[in-house]
Amino acid sequence: MLKKLLLIITLAFALTACTGKDAKKQESAFIVMKTEKIKFADMGFIYNSPSLLKVEVYAAGQPLVDLQIHDENICLSLLKCMDKKDFNKDVLVAEYPVTLLENIFRAKPIFSEKNLEKVEGGFQQKISKEGVYDISYSVVSGNRVFRDTISKILIKVREQ
Repeated sequence: MLKKLLLIITLAFALTACTGKDAKKQESAFIVMKTEKIKFADMGFIYNSPSLLKVEVYAAGQPLVDLQIHDENICLSLLKCMDKKDFNKDVLVAEYPVTLLENIFRAKPIFSEKNLEKVEGGFQQKISKEGVYDISYSVVSGNRVFRDTISKILIKVREQ
């Protein structure tokens, strides 16, 4: 476990040089994403800049997932680049806002702050549309948990 952690930290420093001048913020996190089409859970990095959000997940020090969220589209190493609306339709839920995935990884409210409730260290939201989605989403101390019980979607980001 210690060797794996040291390898990840070393990769973080090495990858920082490769991210270019656009990367403003980098965070190390344990990232879980479970949908009908995508399933992964491992250590990774989130590179956050105004024009690009990049999520890289590693397993045993090897790149597993490369997710890039641009202004207009989402590129995933496992799939081709898609318009955000098409990505939601194909991977998540078509009725989700196109900014949903980006807002989760940026630790921002979703659905235009609908049902936003401030809690100590962050906020939480409960949003539902009968028969379509039943979402609970929380951001507390930088850790994010998004769960849709109808669509069986789980996205977690636990800062390291």
